[in-house]
Amino acid sequence: MRVFKFGGASVRDAESVRNVARIIERFKNDQLIVVVSAMGKTTNKLESLVNAHFAGQATEAILEDLRKCHGDIARDLFEDASKVVDDINNTLVEVEWALDDPDGLDRHFQYDQIVSIGEMLSTKIISAYLTSEGLANEWVDARDLIRTDNNYQDAKIEWDETRTMSSERIGKAFEKADIVITQGFIGGTSENFTTTLGREGSDFTAAILAHCANAKDVTIWKDVPGVLNADPKYYDNTVLIPEMSFFDAMELAYFGTSVIHPKTIKPLQNANIPLYVRSFVNPDAQGTVVSNKEGLKIPPSFIVKPDQVLISLTPKDYSFVTEAHFTEIYSVLSDIRMKANCAQNSALHFSFSTNNDEVKLKELQKRLEAEYFIELVENAELVTIRYYDDETIARTTKGKEVLLDHRTATSAQLVVK
Repeated sequence: MRVFKFGGASVRDAESVRNVARIIERFKNDQLIVVVSAMGKTTNKLESLVNAHFAGQATEAILEDLRKCHGDIARDLFEDASKVVDDINNTLVEVEWALDDPDGLDRHFQYDQIVSIGEMLSTKIISAYLTSEGLANEWVDARDLIRTDNNYQDAKIEWDETRTMSSERIGKAFEKADIVITQGFIGGTSENFTTTLGREGSDFTAAILAHCANAKDVTIWKDVPGVLNADPKYYDNTVLIPEMSFFDAMELAYFGTSVIHPKTIKPLQNANIPLYVRSFVNPDAQGTVVSNKEGLKIPPSFIVKPDQVLISLTPKDYSFVTEAHFTEIYSVLSDIRMKANCAQNSALHFSFSTNNDEVKLKELQKRLEAEYFIELVENAELVTIRYYDDETIARTTKGKEVLLDHRTATSAQLVVK
């Protein structure tokens, strides 16, 4: 049994869905669990809808856009799309119900109930299309497979219950068909509320299900040839990394590579399940394999996080920065769900870079301004270099101001502007 994951770019339109079906057909002799993300930019649109709702703004136009986009894809795929379009419209009613819930509900809770609908829409369309192409499959609700706590927007897995639930439900599905279609990114609580596993969490879903089902392997289908040593948007002459260890993959994912979600590696490494990153554009290409194999060497690898804010905190009493300050600062960061992507301290200052989120930045200032001088530098970028050398540092900093330079034996993190 194998696990496949298809992200939003791989199912962004009707032709992309047809391509997914062609890839799945190549493996019709295998049992497959197919994890699918929301189509194209659907998650962004649903996030915009949540923001509009909590800002007291109109949401009807966003809902209509979602209805039209998914309906157009269905009408392109099916000669008679009426049943699928009805299913799309009925699914979007769940968004309307969430928007009609009483005021004052927790924003994180509401986010999960609304944004998760994107995966419901995509998987229903894809399941119906596979059936129409003669590829028998079972659509399974991921909330019946993955049990989580109620930490909405970043739910934690309840592993024992997830193993039991997924084993039972997927086992029954495989009695009916060799292809199981389910949603990435989402789970459910014991109270039957929907949760999400963190942005871009579909890779993690694939790893969870593979771990629980003791899968042969996991394949993430991307729009790149595999894991490259840098994002082609920022660097020329990138090279494919054909093999890498789980350790290096975990390091790159932690620092922010867009190819593999940070939480994906651990469940696979623990169960010794190899991970393949392959191209849905060119399925015959070799891609990248990530495994427990030792002694693998990879070239210097670059990860760029744009739109960063460098925050410097100085105690107003000019006391030395101590563990007590770290505890206070990180407690606030945890409360407001702000991540320090790179941090460094000196005797009187604590500095870190973070994603530019206006709401969280205001809350941080509100919580800390009584005791700290706060300095913000916007429009920065964080560049992480795994296996750096003098040439790669020079290449990264040429023509730029270095705001923060943090290095270990194997990795360098530079905040530059």
